[in-house]
Amino acid sequence: MNVSLSVWLLTVAALCALVAADFFIGRKPHDVSVREAGTWTVVWVVLACLFGLGVFLFGGGRPTGEFFAGYITEKSLSVDNLFVFVLIMGKFAVPSQYQQRVLMVGVLVALVLRALFIAAGAAIISTFSWVFYLFGAFLIWTAWKLIQDAKKGGHEEEYEESKLLKAVEKRFGVADRYHGTKLWIEQNGKRVMTPMLVVMLAIGSTDVLFALDSIPAIYGLTEDPYIVFTANAFALMGLRQLYFLIGGLLKKLVHLSYGLSVILGFIGVKLVLHALHESGVHVPEIGIPFSLGFIVLVLAVTTFTSLRASARQERQERQEGQGRQDGPARDGSTV
Repeated sequence: MNVSLSVWLLTVAALCALVAADFFIGRKPHDVSVREAGTWTVVWVVLACLFGLGVFLFGGGRPTGEFFAGYITEKSLSVDNLFVFVLIMGKFAVPSQYQQRVLMVGVLVALVLRALFIAAGAAIISTFSWVFYLFGAFLIWTAWKLIQDAKKGGHEEEYEESKLLKAVEKRFGVADRYHGTKLWIEQNGKRVMTPMLVVMLAIGSTDVLFALDSIPAIYGLTEDPYIVFTANAFALMGLRQLYFLIGGLLKKLVHLSYGLSVILGFIGVKLVLHALHESGVHVPEIGIPFSLGFIVLVLAVTTFTSLRASARQERQERQEGQGRQDGPARDGSTV
């Protein structure tokens, strides 16, 4: 898709305006209701669909398929990232009314990091075509690791602070409690960080790890930097509202990691086949329509099996709990 510099600048300006509007609308700390989160989630999805329609009108069917395949993939990876956000919020006991501010900063950091990674990826790909082998191998390895983590319970583990974050805390000191949305305060004559800044740094640092998975994944679906950037941007900008909307549902998506591992492994194989094709080896390549259909099918099956397994587990726990309550009564009635 041939995109001029003016279109790039206009797109970035429009996305910045949307982010600014989202920030100012929700700038006052408050508990986000399900209705508010649901409304804004729908708004971001509709905006992404409208952008996809614009891509179709000006670029045709192929770029449109690449955009929606990338958008759905990045959105599904973002949902998996929400598990980590939940652990971080719990680790630092972030008050509910401040969680949206933390997530907003985390999304902004993620957008900046993705932009840098996308630019670097585009430069590397244009110079070294063999990098697709590395991207493909990395995604296949990541898919395998996701499966292993899922078997071990994965997201049920506690969040552990990185050595870098601990070093920063030791260097500057941390206040003993939250002070609204302030990031720095004066304590005992010394300027120290607040827990709010610490949790923002924790989420920001995890964004780097998230980008290591997502950028190679979307470059496996399209080599167009414009599509890569916009798909990532629209996927991330609705992440804050999605956190509050499906927070309780996350624990029920017990098979999500398996579904994501299948998707990442599929894209990894697609990248390797593409690299072989570019090297002159006659191998079949996987088209965008098939990729889009495969990704949607895997996510649909994963969601269905997850909800079904969670419902079965809940019924079993209720039956066991009911059995423990009724047991003593039946015993007592026979005495």
